[in-house]
Amino acid sequence: MWRRAFGQAHGFRRVRRDWISQPDGQRSSAISTAVLMRSKAEANGKEDKETIEVTFITKEGDRKTIRVPVGMSMLEAAHENDIELEGACEGSLACSTCHVIVKDEKFYRMLKEPSDEENDMLDLAFGLTETSRLGCQVIAKPELNGMELALPAATRNFAVDGHVPKPH
Repeated sequence: MWRRAFGQAHGFRRVRRDWISQPDGQRSSAISTAVLMRSKAEANGKEDKETIEVTFITKEGDRKTIRVPVGMSMLEAAHENDIELEGACEGSLACSTCHVIVKDEKFYRMLKEPSDEENDMLDLAFGLTETSRLGCQVIAKPELNGMELALPAATRNFAVDGHVPKPH
């Protein structure tokens, strides 16, 4: 007996169609369904993700604590939570406008070493400190739970600030 099966997810159930060869050469199909357990978040199109708590300190000194999914950059998290972290290059390591200052050196040491490209951009950042990083390069991971990031008093965005590079 020849059999072929394929499935397709439909909400909370999976439909499976089996094609069965009959002795006379005709094929008939049989459909079976199986209920799959899914979380409410998955049913709404969102997966449950582990999150960490991060506090942003604005240039005015206000504190805003948010939940950040593991794997998300601090730049993305700030944008999703209406925190004024510019990110003019949208995380492509072409500016320093998402400059943040890690308040606790313990958390700074847990971060991946900055790349040469990140260091080059940090050299252009306003108010550079020993624990400065670019928000687009700080990625949430469980051990960073409780981290505090301060936003500098200003940013340098050459495209907006009117900087015109001189030809060589």
